[in-house]
Amino acid sequence: MRLNRNLCQLRIWAVAAGLALWSHVAAADPITPERVTAALSKLETLAQDVVANGGVPGLAIAVVHNDEVVFLKGFGHREVGKSEAVDADTVFQIASLSKPVSATVVAALVSDGAVSWDSKVADLDPAFRLADPYPTSELTIRDLFSHRSGLPGTAGDDLEDIGYDRATILHRLRFVPPSSSFRAGYSYSNFGLTEGAVAAARPTGKPWEEVAEEKLYRPLGMASTSSRHADFLKHADRAALHVRVDDAWAAKVKRDPDAQAPAGGVNSTARDLAQWVRLLLGDGVYAGKTLIAADALAQTHVPLMTRGKNPVTGGESFYGLGWNIEFGRHGLSWGHAGAFSVGARTLVTIFPKEKLGIVILANAFPTGVPEGLSDSFADLVFDGKVEKDWIEAWNGIYVGLFGPTVEAAKAAYARPPSPPTPPRPAGAYAGRYANDFIGDAVVSGAGDGLLLKVGPAGARSYSLTHFDGDLFLAYPDAETPDRPAGVSFVVGPDGEASTITIGFLDDNHLGTLQRVGD
Repeated sequence: MRLNRNLCQLRIWAVAAGLALWSHVAAADPITPERVTAALSKLETLAQDVVANGGVPGLAIAVVHNDEVVFLKGFGHREVGKSEAVDADTVFQIASLSKPVSATVVAALVSDGAVSWDSKVADLDPAFRLADPYPTSELTIRDLFSHRSGLPGTAGDDLEDIGYDRATILHRLRFVPPSSSFRAGYSYSNFGLTEGAVAAARPTGKPWEEVAEEKLYRPLGMASTSSRHADFLKHADRAALHVRVDDAWAAKVKRDPDAQAPAGGVNSTARDLAQWVRLLLGDGVYAGKTLIAADALAQTHVPLMTRGKNPVTGGESFYGLGWNIEFGRHGLSWGHAGAFSVGARTLVTIFPKEKLGIVILANAFPTGVPEGLSDSFADLVFDGKVEKDWIEAWNGIYVGLFGPTVEAAKAAYARPPSPPTPPRPAGAYAGRYANDFIGDAVVSGAGDGLLLKVGPAGARSYSLTHFDGDLFLAYPDAETPDRPAGVSFVVGPDGEASTITIGFLDDNHLGTLQRVGD
């Protein structure tokens, strides 16, 4: 399915702020407004150049220093081939940058006393289950926001891909075997964090989307921010998603992330997110008023899980509650980024000691432009010069991220055996298959091949072309239409298939379904 669910390894690193290095210590001199101003003029030139050179179709950037929004500007276009420009009020889908935003919402609930970070999910949402009873009984909001529940990183993403709603996906997480022991491993899970947010909101009796508005968006005047895709579509000034097609950006695919709204479904602007950064830099104080207790917010920035070394900067990194925490050449930074493989890239980086933060929103993937600009800006502020071409370094991470996977899939099915074993008659495969996780799958004959329907009421259809014997190929990825995935059948002595294994739904070994009828 979509490469979005394969972004787990990307998010482990390239979704980080990418600012930490051990190579030298933070600057001893204070970061003065003059130093920030000097850096901003060069940042603007870098942003103009990267857009002019086709690095991304459009960008929006906000910088906050000492509780003041000192930079707020858009660059490029909302959609390639159209004249509408990106500005500070262009609404972007911010993807996994939603996670620290949602962590702030939960911090507000903790501040109000509605829940604590250590509230048990079993108490808040008794119907929720993990695969094993002990983790189910002990699981807390803190566990889910730090990705230490044991859920595999892709758990539930495949169900979202084939059209299931949030409630169904969260219910079916109980069928997913853990990838590690409870609290022993870090595995970045969209739907794990989503459950943490949904559970935290339950004492209010209101849906998550409404709680986010009441606790964060409305108090900060974030009028263009929402956790609903329908609200995003209402904005005329919104950025399209772009992917590379024949080495050029194209607005090819749309993305409705409502099922995982707390983890990836926020849409916002540079102007609105600057207000959120002001709140964070103010330790919960905004415009002179305490909106969130400092301790409730500070817990989101406590390192809980190690993430290893940053692949570009080499720095050590950790995960807190919806935040990456890094200790590097410019000192302590908090950060997070987001990516939709169908065309979104976003980033926030905060230096709490210096009361400095930057938000960068881009409408394209793959690209390392947000990290590259953020690293360059940090160099300019702390050192007065850019150490290296960070954009090129980060682009290398992103551009090469999926290439080997796609090429390996294509190579595996480059050509069938010569001669291939012919398929059986379509009737041998046709019928209904099911398991608890995927639900129903219906196979029928279609011309010289087969048609596979999965998802609620057969919401997603895939043509299957014969490869060899009882093995067929599907091409399920809209953004990589030439990437094949295997769909295989096991046929019994009666000449009828007893099982189907759908390769693109088998990340967690739950893609094998049993025949249940014709």
